[in-house]
Amino acid sequence: MPATASPSADASARVIKKYPNRRLYDTQASAYITLAEIRALVMKSESLVVRDAKTGEDLTRSILLQIILEEEAAGVPMFSEALLANLIRFYGHALQGYMGPFLEQQLQMLADWQTRLGEQAKPLTPEAWGQFMQQWPAQFMGGLLQPSAQVMGQMQEQMQKNTEQILGAFGLKKT
Repeated sequence: MPATASPSADASARVIKKYPNRRLYDTQASAYITLAEIRALVMKSESLVVRDAKTGEDLTRSILLQIILEEEAAGVPMFSEALLANLIRFYGHALQGYMGPFLEQQLQMLADWQTRLGEQAKPLTPEAWGQFMQQWPAQFMGGLLQPSAQVMGQMQEQMQKNTEQILGAFGLKKT
């Protein structure tokens, strides 16, 4: 499944039904499963969709958010309070529609980089690995910042076009 495709839109996605008693039923395995088992499916990149057993409503996002919440509470959190506060601030903001795709692109780039790193690290000796780890932050950040700048430029262009359209609807022109 491509990174931009929604698992709920995938016809071949594994269907998990959520019952009113909060139990989750894997229709492929014909067995009840836990959030931890759904997490394991996600970790194996299996496409899945969680549906309300009664209404058929797509509950995938809420289940994935619940798994993230449990992960955050269980160990070393990935999201700082400052990051979470900034995410909240984007709701209702003009850039809200751009934030999801932007973060998705950044995470995909990080995952791709991690895969490449793993492939390249196989032949490294412990000494070479130590040297690489001392130098990687500069290489890593340089690779991530360039696409980020491109995305930010695209966002700015789109906002300018939107502003011009709004002004044009009122018979005004940008000066």
